[in-house]
Amino acid sequence: MGDSTGKHGARVDDQLERDSKDLVRGGHGTRSEDWREAEPVSAEASWDPAAGEDPATLGSSGGQVGTPPGMTAADVDERSALARLLVGVRYPARVKDLVEHASKPGETTAAADALRSLPDREYENLADVAEELGYGREERRF
Repeated sequence: MGDSTGKHGARVDDQLERDSKDLVRGGHGTRSEDWREAEPVSAEASWDPAAGEDPATLGSSGGQVGTPPGMTAADVDERSALARLLVGVRYPARVKDLVEHASKPGETTAAADALRSLPDREYENLADVAEELGYGREERRF
């Protein structure tokens, strides 16, 4: 039993090797559908999604990670803080509802003051509120 290289035994291992030899040596994919093949591997930066963007093709975000085109890093940070403050607000919401939700004990009053400066209308979502406050809006989401 010392010859056994796999869980099947030596005879079955030899048979499996003969059955798959043409597939291994063929030099082409073994899948019946092309889309099931693994993506090719390359050392070029153009193939690496983590390599970053070419400076010549950077958008208005300045190439900062996590900053969508059309917004600055400060816009993203301020919009994130606003989103944390307004968690649980039921949209569409009016300014009065937003201010009441932001004026909880222990919350900063600067955000509530900024919300008070909004025009009195109905806001459909957080992006609508953030755009009215001047944080910018994403030009393209994905």
